Amino acid sequence: MATQKINYKHPVLFYLLSTIIPWTFWIIAGKLSHQSGADIRLISALGFIGLLAPMLIAFWLIHKETGLNNDLKNRIFNFKDTKPVYLFLTLFLMLGSILLAQAISLLFGYSADQFTITGHYTFSSGVFPVWFLLIMAPVIEELGWHTYGTDVLRAKFNLFYTSIIFALYWGIWHIPLSGIKDYYQSHLVETGAIYGINFLVSIFPFVIIMNWLYYKTNRNIIVPIIFHITAGYFNEIFATHPMSKVIQTGILLIFATWIVLKEKEFFFKKY
Repeated sequence: MATQKINYKHPVLFYLLSTIIPWTFWIIAGKLSHQSGADIRLISALGFIGLLAPMLIAFWLIHKETGLNNDLKNRIFNFKDTKPVYLFLTLFLMLGSILLAQAISLLFGYSADQFTITGHYTFSSGVFPVWFLLIMAPVIEELGWHTYGTDVLRAKFNLFYTSIIFALYWGIWHIPLSGIKDYYQSHLVETGAIYGINFLVSIFPFVIIMNWLYYKTNRNIIVPIIFHITAGYFNEIFATHPMSKVIQTGILLIFATWIVLKEKEFFFKKY
């Protein structure tokens, strides 16, 4: 695996800056969003700048190291020796999990109307169309997390601990977004505590599965980008009841547990 030969020198610097900079912009945006007559363009700009920060920090650190530059170029569109099953799961696992979750919810009395494609979204995103952020946010995030953030942890820990540490961090990283009025995370908090908690819990199996696919496809950066896009998109296009997303988390936890137990050496071997 390439990570053992590449020198990732700055884990603390990357994660420190990737927290301080977004949080600063998002906390300001959150305060402004609750003021009467707030400038929605300014709030949107602050939110977007915060989103960009980890990617820009990653590219800055990569640019400083020739080995990291070459590694990045070699694996952006690297589909060599990639098994089709991993590409299939990348494209359709999140769709399958939300449809199965909705089907299970019917047993508990929830409506079959959940399978309706609504044509509208459950949150707003300032001046940006929601569909734009559902695509661009995963692209921007994963160009930070899977160009540098994940591998800098993987250089020091096995894959399981890398995933758990990052999932914990990623959940905390999202918290200030709950303070920005009408953003997805703020809607979760308003809907009920169980749904906000579910969002944080769901990150753990999601990251385990995403990193499994990432390393199974030779650290192909396009894979986590697509997987992340499908997670947001398929969870928004249907009239899904929030409780179905809780059920989906359970499904993903079962699948994540299965792949960890099935491939213990892959997850726990040290490099």
